[in-house]
Amino acid sequence: MEPLIDIEIEDDGWLDVLPDAQDVVETGVAAALAAVEIEGQADVVVLLCNDAEMRELNREYRKKDKATNVLSFPAPKAMRVKGVLEHLGDVALGLETCVREAQEQGKTLKNHVMHLSVHGTLHLLGYDHMTDEEAEEMESLERDILAGLGVPDPYAQDADRG
Repeated sequence: MEPLIDIEIEDDGWLDVLPDAQDVVETGVAAALAAVEIEGQADVVVLLCNDAEMRELNREYRKKDKATNVLSFPAPKAMRVKGVLEHLGDVALGLETCVREAQEQGKTLKNHVMHLSVHGTLHLLGYDHMTDEEAEEMESLERDILAGLGVPDPYAQDADRG
């Protein structure tokens, strides 16, 4: 079954800097979901917002008073009906931070957003990077997914110059 991926563009600046933002995010989310087998219909909501909104979300939910690139909000188990519909949760991406990081890291914005879409979705699926072992497992899966999409290793020093 095709996943249900709802992308909400809260800040039109996304379309100014990445006109195909919806396609990029949808491709990343779908690839992450395909890499991890889900029973039934998977549902993910992605919010493309600005750093002010990301700061507010980060402050409210993580008690960190700063903007960030990506936040993931896994849905409570009660919203998951095995074999029928799995609302996995929500992902938010912050515009200014994503643009700044891509520039600082010498990556295209498209590839950086694709990576963060995969990363955020994997968090919804239970992956994390709190320990070295968790980080190694998650980053390895991210590399594999992104390689399948033609995106260079985001963790390499010279990850992508194109």
